[in-house]
Amino acid sequence: MKGVSSTLSSVALVEELQAKSREVDPLVNAICTPNPAALTHAAQLDTERGEGRVRGPLHGVPVLVKDNIDTADLPTTAGSLALADQPPPPDDAPLVGRLREAGCVVLGKTNLSEWANFRGSASSSGWSAYGGLTRNPYALNRSAGGSSSGSGAAVAAGLADYAIGTETNGSIVCPAALNGIVGLKPTVGLIPQQGIVPISHSQDTAGPMTRTVTQAAALLSVMTGSRTDYTEHCRGADLRDMRIGVPRGPLWGYSIGLDQVTEQALETLSRCGATLVDQLSLPTPGGDEDQLQVLAHELKVDMTAYLATRAPGGPRTLEDLIAFNREHADVELQWFGQELFERAAATEGLSSPIYVASRLTALRAGRDGIDGLLRDNQLDALVCPSYSPAWTIDLVNGDHVLGSSSSHAALAGYPLLSVPSGLVAGLPVGITFSGTARSDATLIRLAHAFETARIAADGPFPTPELTQWV
Repeated sequence: MKGVSSTLSSVALVEELQAKSREVDPLVNAICTPNPAALTHAAQLDTERGEGRVRGPLHGVPVLVKDNIDTADLPTTAGSLALADQPPPPDDAPLVGRLREAGCVVLGKTNLSEWANFRGSASSSGWSAYGGLTRNPYALNRSAGGSSSGSGAAVAAGLADYAIGTETNGSIVCPAALNGIVGLKPTVGLIPQQGIVPISHSQDTAGPMTRTVTQAAALLSVMTGSRTDYTEHCRGADLRDMRIGVPRGPLWGYSIGLDQVTEQALETLSRCGATLVDQLSLPTPGGDEDQLQVLAHELKVDMTAYLATRAPGGPRTLEDLIAFNREHADVELQWFGQELFERAAATEGLSSPIYVASRLTALRAGRDGIDGLLRDNQLDALVCPSYSPAWTIDLVNGDHVLGSSSSHAALAGYPLLSVPSGLVAGLPVGITFSGTARSDATLIRLAHAFETARIAADGPFPTPELTQWV
């Protein structure tokens, strides 16, 4: 997509994207709430540009925002009917405020896995009671991943170059990989968490989902308050001063096709001059029980705090949401349950010895594993396969994920960046760069170099054809 320039105004760009959405989105179902004022805002920004006032590199650029991020002029539902009839939040989330201050046009809200995929264990990514089912543009019977399903599918389908997702464990990098786009989960705390419907304050973060690494870097610069211009780290394809670790265990071996494409990606990184330190291993990232305890305890506390910011008369506690789902079970609970909500409601606060012990175990599993590997091998970052190719949508039985790369960084609160690496049977796959806290700029440099070299060798990533079956 073209950026805003003297030859293409913001109004023209918004009109172009809205026309594309009318044509394509009935098949993909990525946008759950279009912004009726988008053209008005675009016109205002065009007027400013004409008067010589340009707010920054993204002045007049349309951006889609995941529907669990507060927008004062549009509903924020987290995909649930419990919030669908409530007034919009009283204020923008701070990150949305930064987008507007930078001159971005909020084009609309994107669908997500309901409650960011932490309500029931048999959920299907991309489904919500409010937004319906989002589909993968590369194969409409395949999952768009989640929970930032709509953001990933929208960028892949050409409905916007820039979108915002959120991640607790995989919710940006998964749909990025499955939809063949770039997804950056920043270091937790780099972007304000306020105004994001929560799961876990120790793991939640918003992040960019874009067509290119440079676009992700530009969007991250805005979302972090422009303290750093991350696009300065998009420097070409020379990685001769970089040492990258390749942890094989437990992140490989679940998809033959994905492994083959990733081996080719390693060759590309070597051609860029990077030193690859292979045959490493990360420890198993703690037990599932510790991870679930952390998320369950934090969800109850954080959700209550968030709901207190919404208009009176709506749900105020996790128990209120559980009761709503029971009362509307024919829609809300038609495909999967809410046992994760119920488990969270039974927790006893963040001073609970169970929470304290589980949080410490999870934190050590994530940080010690990543930092130890980086330190012991004098590495700048790690690289591994992102996610298995998109699985067939199965609303009855839920997701069928073969493997992923996100858990260690999720537990640690560390950054991840997924970038497209190739195709397996016509389905996109990616590689993920990871590192220690605040290594976001390093990951951007690595991903941009890889992206540059891959495109030079293989050409641009293919445009999805919106086919029904793969």
